[in-house]
Amino acid sequence: MKDLKTYLESGILELYILGDLSSEEIREVENTIAQHPEVKAEVEAIETALQAYALSNAIQPSEVVRKRILNSMEASGSNEGSVVHLQKTGSASNFYKYAFAASVALLLVSVILLINLNNMLKESNTQLAVLQSENQQYSNRVNFMNQELEDSKKFLEIYQQPAAYKLVSLKGTPKAPAASLTVAFSPAKEEVMIDLSSLKMPSNDEDHQYQLWALVDGKPVDLGVFDSTDDRSGMKRMKSVKGAQAFAVTLEPKGGSVNPTMEQMMAMGNI
Repeated sequence: MKDLKTYLESGILELYILGDLSSEEIREVENTIAQHPEVKAEVEAIETALQAYALSNAIQPSEVVRKRILNSMEASGSNEGSVVHLQKTGSASNFYKYAFAASVALLLVSVILLINLNNMLKESNTQLAVLQSENQQYSNRVNFMNQELEDSKKFLEIYQQPAAYKLVSLKGTPKAPAASLTVAFSPAKEEVMIDLSSLKMPSNDEDHQYQLWALVDGKPVDLGVFDSTDDRSGMKRMKSVKGAQAFAVTLEPKGGSVNPTMEQMMAMGNI
């Protein structure tokens, strides 16, 4: 051979070891190996290096998986010309069998790890959602209790400072004789609150609400809506008003009306 160095560096020996040559090319390489000891030594060196690399990075498969893979390779090897050299060379054959088995085992381990990680992520997300829901419920409960405390303080403040708040008792009209409600009004703060513990109104359906009005210079002023089921203790803050002379309650469509429905007047009282 004219240029043995070029032949060794051409890469054909690596393709020969990997079984990626045609039958004719394999015969040509084997003839060259028989004629040149340098080529034979290079082939053995390449096989040794590849086998050492594969073994250093391999994951030992289970015995069942290994036998299935080896049997499959032996069965298919008899029909494929590309593995002729592997059948003839014992060390190369063992190398590729174990290398392929290691690759399959690595793939299986990777899939299992991905599945486990995915399940752990789903479980973590579920736990996080539960914690967020519990925190939200706790936060809502704390806010509710804080509001209850503020209402109780306001309730005591109103009844302990009669000079600051005018307590107006609304009495029922012929439309609702048993109705009653106490309204606390601070002219200085322009603040209006209703005492929920005093609330006595006929039940309203889901399509209607009670609406509180203030009479200012003979004109009704909307102060907001409430329900007959607002029966917790404490005070309910309504809209602010200036110069109120009287208060009244009417039954209106849910959300309230721009003007009071006089025939649905339920209670009223002068300051």
